[in-house]
Amino acid sequence: LLFLQRVLLLVASDVDALCACKILQALFQCDHVQYTLVPVSGWQELETAFLEHKDQFKYFVLINCGANVDLLEILQPEEDTFFFVCDSHRPINVVNVYNDTQIKLLVKQDDDLDVPAYDDIFRDEEDEEEDSENESDGSEPSEKRRRFEEDVIERTMKRRQRREWEARRREILFDYEQYEYHGTSSAMVMFDLAWIMSKDLNDMLWWAIVGLTDQWVQDKITQMKYVTDIGILQRHVSRHNHRNEDEENSLSIDCMRIAFEYDLRLALYQHWSLYESLCNTSYTSASLKLWSVQGQKRLQEFLADMGLPLKQVKQKFNSMDMSLKENLREMIEESANKFGMKDLRVQTFSIHFGFKNKFSASDIVYATASLMENIEKEGPETTNFIKALDSLSRGNLDKLHQGLDLAKKQLRAIHQTVASCICTNLVISQGPFLYCALMEGTPDVKLFSKPVSLCLLSKYLLKSFVCSTRSKRCKLLPLIMAAPMDVEQGTVIMVGIPPETESSDKKNFFGRAFEKAADSTNSRTLHNHFDMSIIELKTEDRSKFLDALVSLLS
Repeated sequence: LLFLQRVLLLVASDVDALCACKILQALFQCDHVQYTLVPVSGWQELETAFLEHKDQFKYFVLINCGANVDLLEILQPEEDTFFFVCDSHRPINVVNVYNDTQIKLLVKQDDDLDVPAYDDIFRDEEDEEEDSENESDGSEPSEKRRRFEEDVIERTMKRRQRREWEARRREILFDYEQYEYHGTSSAMVMFDLAWIMSKDLNDMLWWAIVGLTDQWVQDKITQMKYVTDIGILQRHVSRHNHRNEDEENSLSIDCMRIAFEYDLRLALYQHWSLYESLCNTSYTSASLKLWSVQGQKRLQEFLADMGLPLKQVKQKFNSMDMSLKENLREMIEESANKFGMKDLRVQTFSIHFGFKNKFSASDIVYATASLMENIEKEGPETTNFIKALDSLSRGNLDKLHQGLDLAKKQLRAIHQTVASCICTNLVISQGPFLYCALMEGTPDVKLFSKPVSLCLLSKYLLKSFVCSTRSKRCKLLPLIMAAPMDVEQGTVIMVGIPPETESSDKKNFFGRAFEKAADSTNSRTLHNHFDMSIIELKTEDRSKFLDALVSLLS
């Protein structure tokens, strides 16, 4: 199909999309397919890119964008234009699902899409007005009247049925579109495609793992979904990475090996010090309440319980005594259980390049995301995207290390911001939700004008707030977080995230709520992000917008 055609790749700015893009690029290379890659960070860029290229291209591949809106309505393409959409955003727009000519959705067979039945939402426009000419067939006037009355009754019935059908349709669509959530990672879907075509390589498998890990780090999927997908990938890992017994000799310098492991849920700890990682990981920081003096004391007790000297814990992980590192995971887990941190162990994968480079999948996610949202300006907008994409290739360890350094800065900034928000009581209950706004002039506030960083911060803050608040009611509330976006234009970026509960299904209702609140108050908002729960808003419209949200959700 695509062999003779140039293809336009439109790729969203998230790590899962980058990984799916790497897999597709490798497949295109295998088959000598020519393509052009355009990064798109929101709907506006997507529309612009389409308009600029629609005359040269007939085939468009959209990665992590395009599924949850009516594409044909937005882009108004010609009839000979085709879209291949690989997007983890759910729910998928019903028109995209049922249009099988121009829109091809790439989804996993076993993904439950819950799409309403075709007949419940589409009906053929029947000729409502049937020709009711008074046929002059010479029949009696009474006969005519009887027929006319039957006709009127029939038409009235039809109208009533139509009204009922339309009301039911609205209800069905409302239920279907009410919550936003995520399906299988796009990188996994692309890997599946490669596997079906028997073109899957170990590199592609690693990108699929990083794509899934991105969903987990960003808290987009449930623990259950994560563990299930890890299981699927684990089978591929053992297929690709089984080695003969004489393992020492079979490792060459340029080889790469993926291994499944139970690792610690501590961010970047192998490239940092254990102490820094414990302080800047949301799970441990929230559990120990590290923003308080009491929490710092608990951290010292926790380290003492493990019998780890401070000098060892505070130096680079690589430089720690080998004897301590041997049983480190077991020691940490045992002590963590005593301190109420029962989920410190997580199933994941690591990758080894040759002899000395080892990275866990979450290391790569943090590094790539930080490169993509790097606020230190260098060159044009797309520079960050290209750097992030390059850091996923094995040969670019220097870019990866640069990403790891940026990620540490980002995690420190998040930790400090969370601590100051909680210590100065910036998280306030608005009734149906919690609200927190960062002020212009707060340290690192520029970093949080970027969507991925702001979402990470919001999730970290909500976890910490739930651990610190005494109010049972507040523990069950979702959070809306706002940060300055563009001071000159007077805009803020706002994100809504679902409640932090054990059984959370990670479904987010803020996207629809934001749209309604903006409509009802004529607030000047921009719904430009592929995640509907992230919007931009004029600062002076903020209070009326929030008031509308409170009354809408109460």
